[in-house]
Amino acid sequence: MFRAAIRSLLARKVRLLLTCLSVVLGVGFMAGTFVLTDTMTRAFNDLFDTAYSSIDVLVRSENAFTAQTSSLEEREPMPESVLEQVRDVPGVARAEGDVVGYAQIVDPATGKVIGTFGPPTAASAWNELNGFTLKPGGSPPSEPDQVVIDAGTAQAHDIQVGDRVEIVFEGPPGEFDVVGIAGYGDADSLGGATWALFDLPTAQRVLGKEGELDSVSVVADQGVSGVDLQRRIGEVLPKGVEAVTAATVTSEAQDQISTGLGFLRTAFLVFAFVALFVGAFIIFNTFAIIVAQRTRELALFRALGASGRQVMTSVMVEATVIGLVSSLLGVLAGIGIAILLKGALSATGLEIPSSGTVILGRTFVISIVVGTLVTVIAALVPARRAARVAPIEALREAQDRPGRSLRFRLISGLIVLALGVVPLVYGLFGTPGNALQLVGLGVALTFVGVAMLTPLIARPIAGVIGLPIRKTGVPGKLGGENSMRNPRRTAATASALMIGLGLVVFVAVFGASAKASTTEVLDRTLKADFILTSPTLTGFSTAAAEDVRGIQGAETVSQVRQGEVHIKEGTSFVTGLDPATFPTVSELGVTEGSLDDLKGANTIAVFDDTAADNGWSVGDTITVEFPATGKADLQVVALYSENGLIGDYAISLDTFDANVAQQLDLFVLVKAAEGADLSAVRADIETALTPYPNVEVLDQAQFRDKYATFINQILNLVTALLLFAVIIALFGVMNTLYLSIYERTRELGLLRAVGLTRRQTRSMVRWEAAIISIMGALLGVVIGIAFGWALQQALEPKGFTELGIPGGQLAFYVVFAAILGVFFAIFPARRAAKLNVLDAISYE
Repeated sequence: MFRAAIRSLLARKVRLLLTCLSVVLGVGFMAGTFVLTDTMTRAFNDLFDTAYSSIDVLVRSENAFTAQTSSLEEREPMPESVLEQVRDVPGVARAEGDVVGYAQIVDPATGKVIGTFGPPTAASAWNELNGFTLKPGGSPPSEPDQVVIDAGTAQAHDIQVGDRVEIVFEGPPGEFDVVGIAGYGDADSLGGATWALFDLPTAQRVLGKEGELDSVSVVADQGVSGVDLQRRIGEVLPKGVEAVTAATVTSEAQDQISTGLGFLRTAFLVFAFVALFVGAFIIFNTFAIIVAQRTRELALFRALGASGRQVMTSVMVEATVIGLVSSLLGVLAGIGIAILLKGALSATGLEIPSSGTVILGRTFVISIVVGTLVTVIAALVPARRAARVAPIEALREAQDRPGRSLRFRLISGLIVLALGVVPLVYGLFGTPGNALQLVGLGVALTFVGVAMLTPLIARPIAGVIGLPIRKTGVPGKLGGENSMRNPRRTAATASALMIGLGLVVFVAVFGASAKASTTEVLDRTLKADFILTSPTLTGFSTAAAEDVRGIQGAETVSQVRQGEVHIKEGTSFVTGLDPATFPTVSELGVTEGSLDDLKGANTIAVFDDTAADNGWSVGDTITVEFPATGKADLQVVALYSENGLIGDYAISLDTFDANVAQQLDLFVLVKAAEGADLSAVRADIETALTPYPNVEVLDQAQFRDKYATFINQILNLVTALLLFAVIIALFGVMNTLYLSIYERTRELGLLRAVGLTRRQTRSMVRWEAAIISIMGALLGVVIGIAFGWALQQALEPKGFTELGIPGGQLAFYVVFAAILGVFFAIFPARRAAKLNVLDAISYE
């Protein structure tokens, strides 16, 4: 039986190839994710090892934690006198002070700031101990108007030594001569960050840290260990300042990168498992068809003495071989997929340092085990079906045999659907600690349950879809009949497409709901005439608002800032605002307490739903942990109902500035004076903001559009990754049709014999593919809308008040799926048309 299974595989090489393809693509995505993140991890680890190899000890201020969303570490600066204290410590051969802060370089060619949503835009002092190395042809900065910039930025924007560039900071912007280009370690930049380097006095001035330092890099005398020097330096440092070894700094940097890449790996693996999930349906369908086609062959085995267990084992051996071979090929395909994913990340501005491709043993083991298990599990039901083939069926001429009653399918499908809906609803609407896992399990089981129930409705749906197709002629009528003949097969093929497209539709509905909800919230709460924001929504200098305040028509100018904090051991965001001016430019909906009380020190306002979830009320004290200053006890003085613009927590600007090291405005809301000419006021604001190329002026409509564009960018990336699963499902359509050609060989020969032309034969197969694809797309649209509605209802307390259904986009998906279905049917259609009529009639 083992030899028979292997011969069966090798005898049908095209079938083997098509069956393997689904597993190869799914496993390839998984392996590519591991290869990409492992390569990035090693590259950054090597980069930091090189960058910190020149120092032994780093002196810096203590901080509570490193904010994951911050472009720079949130630490309070320390007095510059620390540098001399360190230099006086025995065993110190050299010590250099450094400052670091926000800065954006302006592209000389376009006049626009350089930077993206991802890597930081920063500036620091030039010294030979901070990891930067000067490229040939340049010199270190030594004058107040000189700067060295990173090589990655210089190459990407054609900036040369001798050019003059404008740079914007937290304070006023400035212009500088480029005197050098620098790399970071062996790379051109620090992970795609744009970096400007000045001499220390200039860096302190432009970053607003005169008389202060952020760190001191120390080199030990020969024969003095880093640990020993760290202990000596620590004995002379003032309170709040610490000394750590270079190994500690390197480990922290590597851990931070590892954490960030961990999120990236998890996100990509989710899409990989979606692809494998879709692939499992295709494998199940493929083996079901194969078992049906081999009924006589398997019955002959039974007649010759093979037991049901042996027949089942032979099918499982085929599945195991396919899983192993496909998984191995998937690992190789993963290298190419990793290159594509790397290119996509580079397009977002994340530069990955040069490094050889890293393929760990773990990648092989996990990919092969998961790919093989998915294949074997998917083939289990068809294998059990093969074991039930009776020896008498060897005498049957037809290869089709009656399937199990749909009554069993109805009962089992409803049970699985219920098992999926329960955790899905609880994960969305309840308060479990593992909501994400419950929702994921619920979605998977719901898809399986719907797929199990689909054969019950496949025949009538195919009939309705095929109704206009039948009117196109004989090929259309035959294609429609073929799609209705075997509802199980049609449903299984359509279900794979349903899953992939259902998730795409879910993302589209969620995005439309997010945009509709954002628009509704802004329409309801925003009272400002103009909004100042940065193109990348990453913050800008607070000096911009001060310049706008001098404009006669700008009656109210209200600044809004945002920072990351820890509350109740979880990560949250707190918004800094001016309680005196904010009610004029935005409706906050205070339900309890007063926003006027927020003017006091150590106070906080909380979104009322968040307060209710935590049992807080006005007068209570909550502990908020800031990265720079640590824990602070803040008294709740107000509760509000509108969190669409400021989130769940708000503090005054004074409290924000006292606890957050980097102070940048996220946006500034401007209310014009009553009766003022808005066009003239806007023109005056734009003139006042000329020195700030990283600030743009938007009216309410443009501000809404900007948020919609930002949402679209994220959703487009997610949709592109999900389309990978759709492509796998369409390969499943091709696979099913190709295998069905073998099953219908004699039938096709008879049709050709009675006058069906090759062209009509091709059309018949293509129409069948179109019906199956449209069915899968329609089912995907329905279930995608249902999931989108459920998520919108669950997030309604968080501001998702509107359900958006992008009708035009969904219609496009259905049409596009039908077109791709026809495209993927070209190969099986050609195979059917090329059958020899006499050989086909005598087949079997």
